[in-house]
Amino acid sequence: MRARPSFGALAALGLALFGCGAQQASASGPAPTQGSGAAPDFELATLSGGRERLSDHRGKDVVLIDFWATFCEPCLLAMPELDALYRRDSARGFVVFGVSIDEAASAARVRGEASKLGVSFPILLDQDTRVVAMYNPRATAPYSVLVGRDGTILRRQEGYTTGERENLERAVDAALAR
Repeated sequence: MRARPSFGALAALGLALFGCGAQQASASGPAPTQGSGAAPDFELATLSGGRERLSDHRGKDVVLIDFWATFCEPCLLAMPELDALYRRDSARGFVVFGVSIDEAASAARVRGEASKLGVSFPILLDQDTRVVAMYNPRATAPYSVLVGRDGTILRRQEGYTTGERENLERAVDAALAR
């Protein structure tokens, strides 16, 4: 039986390949792709001690699942923009789940970073990396998945660019209008 590389090693490789770490966000990056199919359901613990289940939002909310890490500079640059979008549209049925891909032992670091950034949307901890494996098997960050009210994946975005907020706003507006 072959030994599997640790999630941390895979995440570091994926993050290195997609510009996370000490690099700044660029003006160009990977384009979003259209989603397809139903979003796999999951339930994760929140940083605040609660639990969030994706299927609890089916039929009523548009959900953005954002995979991020405390050691990923583009992730940290994107978080305030995602929070502004969440605050703008939460009353219209828009939810953001910030899924931390940091290792299980780093919950305190995740909590500190989320607090420093002033993030108001739920931060979820995927300590067994099950959700990362379903949605983001290469463990890249940032990586986001927009899920419609009907539970279908509408859009996937790998990476972060400085002009991405407007594109994401349009996609969220279109999803909320459905």
